Amino acid sequence: MASDNSYVQPTIPRFDGHYNHWSMLMENFLRSKEYWTIVETGVAEPAPGVVLSEAEQKKLEERKLKDLKAKNYLFQAIDHSTLETILQKDTCKQIWDSMKKKY
Repeated sequence: MASDNSYVQPTIPRFDGHYNHWSMLMENFLRSKEYWTIVETGVAEPAPGVVLSEAEQKKLEERKLKDLKAKNYLFQAIDHSTLETILQKDTCKQIWDSMKKKY
């Protein structure tokens, strides 16, 4: 008997107008990808004039990349008409907060 070691990629929960249900599924999905913290906290940019060390700059770039990936998942989960209302949001936290407020 052959063992089945295949891995099923979880599907991205699609927003269907039922925010409470979708947000629960989406939060769980983002937690499984280890992106939920960035949705909750966002990416804090350093104050103007602040010089970051190389390690701090690397950490900031890593957080920005996580934010971009989480934002990508949110964009894939939201339909075109809803997406039009949140396109001006810069971070995944802003998108999440906007959806929460709207629905």
